[in-house]
Amino acid sequence: MTFFDIIKSFIPLVLILGLLFGVLILVRKYSFSLGGKKMHSKNVDVLYNQLILPKKYLSLVRVQDKLLVLGISENSITLLKELDYNSFQNDDASFTESKPNFIDLFKQNLGMK
Repeated sequence: MTFFDIIKSFIPLVLILGLLFGVLILVRKYSFSLGGKKMHSKNVDVLYNQLILPKKYLSLVRVQDKLLVLGISENSITLLKELDYNSFQNDDASFTESKPNFIDLFKQNLGMK
């Protein structure tokens, strides 16, 4: 093999890699992002997931100003309850104050304050 044959084999490789890189840039620019800015513009937040059985969950999801309680299994998603998010937003402070965290309980049991 001569040097010219090696260069001839690398030119299509470089062109294909360049084409793939261009397609990657286009896909990232025009598709949705799972954790990026575009997903947050839809006002959808998963607040809590609770495992009930293997592959079965209860999930609390906020969509704009509504709270949705969803039952999620391997084959389906079922809406169990729809609540108003604004009514729970004011009650959130009372839930956090009534539940001490682990560090406070640990210090209390060790006699430290």
